[in-house]
Amino acid sequence: MITVNCQSSIKITNKKIIYFDPLKVEAQHDADYIFITHTHWDHFSKEDIEKIKQDTTKIIGPNDILEESLILGFKKENIILLRPNDKLILDDLKIQTVPAYNKTKPFHPKENNWLGYIITIENEKYYVMGDTDALEENENIKCDTLFIPIGGTYTMDYQEAATFTNYLTPKKVIPIHYGLVVGTKEDLEKFKHLLKDEIEVEEKIIV
Repeated sequence: MITVNCQSSIKITNKKIIYFDPLKVEAQHDADYIFITHTHWDHFSKEDIEKIKQDTTKIIGPNDILEESLILGFKKENIILLRPNDKLILDDLKIQTVPAYNKTKPFHPKENNWLGYIITIENEKYYVMGDTDALEENENIKCDTLFIPIGGTYTMDYQEAATFTNYLTPKKVIPIHYGLVVGTKEDLEKFKHLLKDEIEVEEKIIV
């Protein structure tokens, strides 16, 4: 089961409970894994991480999450630091990281080595893009479900997102990163109208 709370706050419930960039979540202390794409406040919310972490929770992210993760009480062995183009198997999860950055905007510099994630769960491939523009180095990614930002300003806008989604042609796309800071419901409708017919759109975001 997939839920999107707001912005890029994603929860995947399977045999394990997996969060990406938790934000405005309920206190459940149920996370097995927390994936962080980058350290902006709406993606690395310490308040929300506190609500879902357990003693055994593993947190995965770029190098700049280390200090704050230790302060939050994560055991050092449960903090996993990655860079773009890393691969690892973590318990039953296959994880691949990819670049996530702005090409011309200043908000997400390439040199920060912030992350998008391709996670394989029971032969289903999920691509969580993070805050990024449409990047040539990510055009060959194959995935079943794509989580793509559409809000513009800090990421690609709905037109760029639709073009990139059509290029990847996933089975399903879930638009994210709109409605809280930038991006509107109207952007979502315009995005949907630009997609290939065979791509299923799921609107899961609560704003």
